[in-house]
Amino acid sequence: MQRIQNILEPLNLIYYAYDEKMNILILDKNWSSEYTFPELIKITHALSKNHILFFIDEDKSIVIADSDTLLKKVKRCFRSMIANIKNSRMPIYILSDKKVKWAKNLPVFDIEPIQQEVDLFPYDALVFTSKNALYALDTMDQTWKKKPAYVIAPETAKIVKHLGGNLKFVGKKKHGDQFGLEIAEKYRHQKLLYIRGSKVVSDLVSILNRDDIQCDELIIYQTVCKTFDKKVKLPKNSTIIFSAPSTIECFLKNIAWDESFKAIAIGKTTANYFPKNITPVISDTTSLESCVKKAIELNS
Repeated sequence: MQRIQNILEPLNLIYYAYDEKMNILILDKNWSSEYTFPELIKITHALSKNHILFFIDEDKSIVIADSDTLLKKVKRCFRSMIANIKNSRMPIYILSDKKVKWAKNLPVFDIEPIQQEVDLFPYDALVFTSKNALYALDTMDQTWKKKPAYVIAPETAKIVKHLGGNLKFVGKKKHGDQFGLEIAEKYRHQKLLYIRGSKVVSDLVSILNRDDIQCDELIIYQTVCKTFDKKVKLPKNSTIIFSAPSTIECFLKNIAWDESFKAIAIGKTTANYFPKNITPVISDTTSLESCVKKAIELNS
């Protein structure tokens, strides 16, 4: 598996996520082939060059194998996983409006831009840890697209590319403090602007400012919990996916936690914010697709 990771790392993938357990590169099907096809070509070329066997499944994901025997085994595992999904009656909920196959949507928060005059001229690059910051900034100042964008993870990188921005760096670790260390190691003597929401859970700015970098902050949006008009009661044994600390707060404000529920946290940072009576399972990678896959594994 390490060999595969070493082959894939230089490709800087954002639309394909490698699942080490299944030995599959899973495609994010929310994006058109205009975005994903170049990555498909890069991956298949790299695998072929290194004599790695693979096949492309019906979802355009790439299944990797080291021998014909393993290839057949992976195919069987994949078909079994699909069967488990189709046969599962356990509902899976995502607490936003992003569509992911096999999951239902239950948005529990709204994003409100904080309208203001924005001056990006003094900065060498912009730092993003949230797609909401990108959408908010895009409504206020289009000049951000000319600045190099340093983003925490592939999900944010996709939005930079979609909006026509200048994607320069995507973090490997996908967590706030570690992301700061990655930037500090790669980009010295720069003046950066961290575009963010009103609440953050990392020490990113402090890390950057002590590593020969000047980093300012611009608060450009706030997360506001929804208040449901009618009481929401989810089915027993529901699996709930929490993608940020704010989703925990907003969910529990509206819905009583049932002991039959299962919680999936998108990462370690989010997992730290659960109350003591809820023990989450952490997703393998920081994507909603990976969270849904983890939910399916729990319910199989």
